[in-house]
Amino acid sequence: MNSPARPGYRSGDIRRVTVLGSTGSIGQSTVDLLSRNPDGFEVEALTANRNPERLAEQARALRARFAAIADPDHYSALKEALAGTGIEAACGAEALTEAALRPAEWVMAGIVGAAGLAPTLAAIRRGAIVAFANKEVLVCAGGLVMQEVTRCGATLLPVDSEHNAIWQCFDLDRADTIERIILTASGGPFRERAFEQMRAVTPQEAVAHPNWSMGAKISVDSATMMNKGLELIEAHHLFQLPLERVDIVVHPQSIVHGAVVYRDGSVLAQLGSPDMRTPIAYALAWPDRIETPAKRLDLAAIGRLTFEPPDEHRFPALRVAREALLRGGGCPTVLNAANETAVHAFLKGRIGFLDIVETVERTLEAIPEGELDSLDDVYNFDRMAREIAAGFSSLRNSAPATARTDLS
Repeated sequence: MNSPARPGYRSGDIRRVTVLGSTGSIGQSTVDLLSRNPDGFEVEALTANRNPERLAEQARALRARFAAIADPDHYSALKEALAGTGIEAACGAEALTEAALRPAEWVMAGIVGAAGLAPTLAAIRRGAIVAFANKEVLVCAGGLVMQEVTRCGATLLPVDSEHNAIWQCFDLDRADTIERIILTASGGPFRERAFEQMRAVTPQEAVAHPNWSMGAKISVDSATMMNKGLELIEAHHLFQLPLERVDIVVHPQSIVHGAVVYRDGSVLAQLGSPDMRTPIAYALAWPDRIETPAKRLDLAAIGRLTFEPPDEHRFPALRVAREALLRGGGCPTVLNAANETAVHAFLKGRIGFLDIVETVERTLEAIPEGELDSLDDVYNFDRMAREIAAGFSSLRNSAPATARTDLS
C-alpha cells in the first residue's frame, strides 16, 4: 500500500463523497455514518443495483445530487420517487461509471463482485480517494489496478475490517521494518462442523454469521472461508507482500481484526467490536477520526480471546485461492468469477454447500492459463469462468432437498 500522497479530511473540512452500492450492507453502514455527520460531508452521488425505493430514500435524506440504478427495469420507479427533488437520476452500467466520475473527493467502492471493477477504476483514474470494500476488484485485476493507482495519483483506503486494521497498524513510511502481517478469520458458522456434515448445510444456515451482519454473498464466502482466500490475494496486492509473509489465524471472537509483526518482535494489533461502521468511519474521516455508535470494547467482560490455525482440509477454499495467486495471470480472475457463480447457484438451491469450492476448483482446471495485459483480458477470463462454472453448477444434483431454498 502506497503512502498517501496528500492529506485527507480534518475536523472542520467538508468532504464531498460518492457511495457506489449505497443500498448494500457496506453502503447502508456508510449512509448511516454520513447521516450522523451532516456537517462534515456532502453527498455527490449514490448508486444501487435494483432497489429504487431505498436509493431514493437515501438520496433525499442525504441531499445527493445524482442517483443511479444499474437495472434499467427499476429506472422509472427511481425517477418517480425522485420527482420534484432536483436530484438527477440515471440507469445502466454506464450510469454507475458516471457516478464514479462525478466531482467527489472520496468514493466508497461498495459494489459487490466484478460489477464494481469499471466504476472503481473510473474513480481511481481521476485520482480520487477510493475507499474500497469490494475485494474482488483487487482479486480480479490487482496488478492492473495498482498500476493505475500509481499512474493516476489515486489513494486506496481498505474498508475490509482485516485490511483496515492492518492499515491502522502498518508504518507506511518504514515498510522495510515489517516482517509479516496477520489476517484474522472468525471461522464462520461451521468452524466446528465435520466436513461430511457440511454437505447438508442450507443457505439459511450459511448466511447466519455468528459475529458480523453482512450480505448473503459475503456471508456464504465467510462460511466456506473463500472470503479469507480472497482477502489473502487482496492483502498481497494492497501491502505489496509475498504470500509467505501473510498469515491467516482463526479468531472466533472477531475482536482482533488484524496485526502487523515488526522485525524487532513487536506485534501491533487493532481491536474493536465487530461493527463495520468502525473501519468505514476510519476510511471516511482519514486521517482524522469521527464518532460512531459502535459498541465500545470491554476486555474485562470478554475475558478470553482465542486463536487457532485454519483447517484447510475442511475449508479447502484457502488452498484453492493461494494456488490461484501463485499461478498468476488470469487465475485469480477465474477464481473470483467461478466463486460468484457457484455462490449464486447455492443461494438459489441448485447446488450443495460443498459443491461451491469444488465448482471453483474444476473451473480453474478447465481454463488455460494466460496473462492479464488489459481490462479486456480481465473481462474475457471473467466471462469464460462464469460460463464454465454455470455449466458445472447445472450438472450438480448433490444439494439435499432441505437446502434448495432461494435466498439470492
